[in-house]
This record gives sequence, C-alpha cells and structure tokens, in this order.
Amino acid sequence: MGPQLTSGFAVFAALLAVLGLTQVGLGRLRLQRFLKCSSQPLLVYPAVTILKPLHGDEPMLEEALASFCSQRYVPLQIIFGLQDPADPAISTIERLIARFPAVEIKLVVSEVSHGANRKISNLINMLPLARHDVLVVADSDMHVAPDYIRRVVETLSLTSVGLVTSLYVGKAAFPGVAGQLGAAHINHSFTPGALIGRLLGRRDCLGATMALRRQILEMVGGFEALVDHLADDAVLGRLINGIGLDVALAPTMPATTVAEKTGSDLFAHELRWARTIRCVAPIGFALSIIQYPFFWLTVAFLSSGGAAWSIGLTVMVCLLRQAIARQSDSILGARYRTPFWLLPVRDILSVLVMTASYTSTNVAWRGHTMTSKMRPLLRPAVTKFVPGEG
Repeated sequence: MGPQLTSGFAVFAALLAVLGLTQVGLGRLRLQRFLKCSSQPLLVYPAVTILKPLHGDEPMLEEALASFCSQRYVPLQIIFGLQDPADPAISTIERLIARFPAVEIKLVVSEVSHGANRKISNLINMLPLARHDVLVVADSDMHVAPDYIRRVVETLSLTSVGLVTSLYVGKAAFPGVAGQLGAAHINHSFTPGALIGRLLGRRDCLGATMALRRQILEMVGGFEALVDHLADDAVLGRLINGIGLDVALAPTMPATTVAEKTGSDLFAHELRWARTIRCVAPIGFALSIIQYPFFWLTVAFLSSGGAAWSIGLTVMVCLLRQAIARQSDSILGARYRTPFWLLPVRDILSVLVMTASYTSTNVAWRGHTMTSKMRPLLRPAVTKFVPGEG
C-alpha cells in the first residue's frame, strides 16, 4: 500500500472515528430524552398474565423473578414454564410461591416440543393456563421496577399499538472484567443504538419484553408462528407491523443480568447475539461498526504511521468519549462508572465479535443449535387490524 493510499485510508478512518463519536453523543441525548418520557394513567386497568419461560438455574434468578412478584398491579397472574421436571429452577419457583402468597403464581412443567425454538415451545405449553387477555412475555433475567407492568399496559392501551417492548441496562452478576464489559456493551452501545434506530424509523421488538393482547397474538398466528424462528422477537414485531400496528417502547428501563464470569463465556454469548442480529438486520448490523470510535482511532493511528495529527485526534476523542460515558452512567443510574480503560477494550471486542459473526449462521444455546437465518414468515390470517372488530 503506497504512502498516499495509506494516508487517505488513515484520514477515512479518522472521519469514521469522529462519526462514531457523534453517534455516541446522539445516543446519549436520545437516552436522556427517553428517560424523561411517561405514559398516561388509565381509568381502568386490565387484568394481566405474565408468561416467564425458564431454563435452568441462573445467577440472580430469584432476585429477578421476585421483582415481577413485587409488582404494584392487580389483578395479576404469573405463569412460570419449564420443560424439564428435574430443572433446578423449580425450587426457586417454590420459594417464590411461599414468599408471595398473595400473588397468583402457576408453574407449568411440560416436555412437549412444538418446534425448534424451545422458548416458544415453552410459551405454547404455558398459554392454556393464562386467564387474562393482556399477555406480557418477559425474559427470566429481567429485573424490573414495581411500576413496570403499569407502564407497559398504559403503552399498550394506545390505539395504534399492537406490541410493547422495552429497553434495558446491563447488571453484572459478578465482580470482574467480564461483567463490566458485558454491561458496558448494553449500556453504551446496544441501548443507545436501539434508540437511534427508532429515530431512523426502525420498530424492532426487543425480546426481553413482549406485551400484547391475546386477540392480536391470535391474528398473527399465535406463538406457533414463531416456533421455528430463532429471532422470535423480531418475527413477532414484523408480524404485528404487517397488520398495521406499531411496536412501541414502554417508558421503563429494566435491567438484565450479565451472568458471565469469564471473557470466553461473554464472547460466546455476544457472538450468539451478533449472529442473530446480523441475520435479522444485515445492513444495519454491518453499518453499526461505525459506533466504535476507539477501533477507528486505532486504524487511523496505525495507517498514518503514528502521525502527530492522529495522536492529537486520539486524545481529543478519548476525552470526549469518556465524558459521554460518564454522563450516560449517571443518566442510567449505573451502580459503577465505566472505567476509562474499559471503553477501548470494549470497542475492540465488539468489532471482533462482529467479525466472528460472519463465520457461521449457527447459534448454540443451552445445549441446542439453531440457524439464525430468517425463515419466510407465515402470512397472517388478516391483512390489517381494525380497532373495534374482533
């Protein structure tokens, strides 16, 4: 590579670093604005069934599940679903039933499989016990505020909304670098990036929360329409959009457990996540590499041969990136500040995960392997939802 070409590439990388920093700043502004949002109280609140598919014991599992049992909302039914009669999570559910006698808690244990996606199979097995028409599907590792269900239901009550989802922050289960890196990815890349995506018109469903009315679920084919898809949340969102309804964000910010203790476990988890996102939104996924300014600073520095201008740019971007991260941590109420040295490591790790995601479309999760390739969607029985028609 000639000197002119090398210099041109260095300048290009530097421009991408500045663009990435701009995106990070925009993400922080969107985050601050989002957390100021609120929903309108209802005169009458509908009864709600929470569906919680489980698989095995997890760090902080009881704490996360207890946050749902502590909701200030009635009437509320919570259904926990498992597929293995020997699953250690059963003892956790039994403790919760004893701790929260006033909450209607049901446990479904069924080994029946309906398709490749075991989470959705679990939900299909659980649904017959659901007594209420408003259904909230929430991941097992979610930690929510006492008003979480109320805010979700208030958002779902809007006329144009067919599905409600939620953003979330990372909550490390263990001290150490792996937990900090995992939380930093969620807090400083994923969540602000999702808000920027919505600003640009994306209406993705984020699987940690999926709330909808039973009628709407039936109109798009039920959980059965999702059972052979790995990215069930993305598929459900597209089906809801397909009948003319919106996917809305509830004005609440749960936390999700970052359960990994080691860097290798974290890399494997994020690789599964990246392969899924890549197949759901390939162009957006590829373009998301822009949001890692420290990576592009490294490229610019090396390509320029350590030129003085690249050093100056690196210092400036590093200081600004750290300031934005501090502000974001403060906005999110993070229980620790992201160390300065962690941000460059986080950017490089994210690019490595992105690169590795292109090596395969297979995703191994909890002993089962699925392909992240998007399958054709089944056409809903109706083409458009009309309020008032059932």
